[in-house]
Amino acid sequence: QVQLQESGPGLVKPSQTLSLACIVSSGSITTGYYYWSWIRQSPKKGLEWIGYIDFRGRDYYASSLKNRTSISRDTSKNQFTLQLSSVHPEDAAVYYCTRALADFGGLRYDVWGQGTQVTVSS
Repeated sequence: QVQLQESGPGLVKPSQTLSLACIVSSGSITTGYYYWSWIRQSPKKGLEWIGYIDFRGRDYYASSLKNRTSISRDTSKNQFTLQLSSVHPEDAAVYYCTRALADFGGLRYDVWGQGTQVTVSS
């Protein structure tokens, strides 16, 4: 059974870059028709989709975040990484890495990490 685990700092200073990794426990991130995604949740904005990198290594981002976001992968470690630059307090949220499948023109999220709380503060 696939499990996802987020790792990274819980506290980031304003204007710095947030970097989170998601370790995928089994299977390969290069096989299957999966979209390896990042989603965040905050009390103010609710659930917010950030972007994904797919099994082919193609990335795609939410328009509101694409100028500050990069998702990459390390196939040797079977993990994918989120980088969010120039963070500000509104970026504080619980960040989840997820696995998704294409489903009727959208994405269906079938595996979630436990989430990691990120605080933005000086």
